[in-house]
Amino acid sequence: MTWRTTGRALRPVEAIRAEVAAISDRDLDRRVPAPRGDDEIARLAETMNAMLERLEAAGIRQRRFIADASHELRSPLAVLRTQLEIAHTHPDPKVRDTLVEGALQDTERLQALSADLLLLARLDATGQSRPGEPVDLTELVRATVAARSTDPRAIALHTSGDIIVSGNALWLGRLLTNLLDNAQRHARHSVTVRLTADPVTGNAVLDVTNDGPPIAAADREKIFERFTRLDDARSRDDGGTGLGLSIALDIAALHGGSITVQDTSDGTTFRTHLIAYPRG
Repeated sequence: MTWRTTGRALRPVEAIRAEVAAISDRDLDRRVPAPRGDDEIARLAETMNAMLERLEAAGIRQRRFIADASHELRSPLAVLRTQLEIAHTHPDPKVRDTLVEGALQDTERLQALSADLLLLARLDATGQSRPGEPVDLTELVRATVAARSTDPRAIALHTSGDIIVSGNALWLGRLLTNLLDNAQRHARHSVTVRLTADPVTGNAVLDVTNDGPPIAAADREKIFERFTRLDDARSRDDGGTGLGLSIALDIAALHGGSITVQDTSDGTTFRTHLIAYPRG
C-alpha cells in the first residue's frame, strides 16, 4: 500500500521529468504538465513552465537580434562593395573620389556598428556582476561635456557638488556619450545636462535634455530596443546604428540604475538614476 501510494503521488513528478528531458533548444514552446491542486508538485510545474517561458522569450530575442544585426551589416557591405567596384573601373577621377569618400563613410559606420555589437556582447556576458568601484560622476560628466566643446550644438552643464557613484567609469562615460549623441541628433538649438543628488536616497540623477520634438508615449520604451530608429532618424548620416540608447539602458541596468524619458519644461529629458557609492 505504501509503495503504491508513493508511486501514485510521484507520478506527476515523473511526467514533469520526462517532459523536461524531451525539451531541446528548438522546442522551448513546450510546457510540462501541471497537475491540479495547489500542492508542492503543482507549484513545481508552474515554476518550470515560467522558466520555460523566460527561456523561450530569451531565445526569440536572440534570434531577432541576430537577424537584425545580419541585416544591418549586409546593407552597408553591399553598398560599400558597389561603390568600390564602380570606383575601380570608372574613368572620371572626380567620380572616383566621390565614390571613395562614400565608401569611407560606410566603412566608418560599419566600424561603429561592430564596436557597438562587441560592447553589447560584453554587457550581456557580464550578467549580474555589478561594477562596484567609486566613480566621481561629477568630474566624469564635466570631462565628457568639455570634450564636446566643438560640437555644433552647445551643451549647457549644471552640477551640484561632488557626486560619487558605484560603477565602471569607462561604461558610465559611454552611457553619457550615447545620451548626448541622441540629444544632439534631435535637438533644435540646445542640449542641457543636469547632475543632482536625490534628496531622499542620495543617489545620482543625471538629466540629458534636448529641445527637439517630443517622443510619443507609445515610443518611449520602443526607442530603447536594439536597432530601433524612429522615422525621422532613419537616414544613413543622422540615424546612428540604432544601438546607442539600448547600450545606455543596458549599462544603467548593469549598475543597478534606470533610464526613463520625461517631458520637462526644457524639452525631452532622458533621466538616469544611478546608485551612490556608500560612504564611510
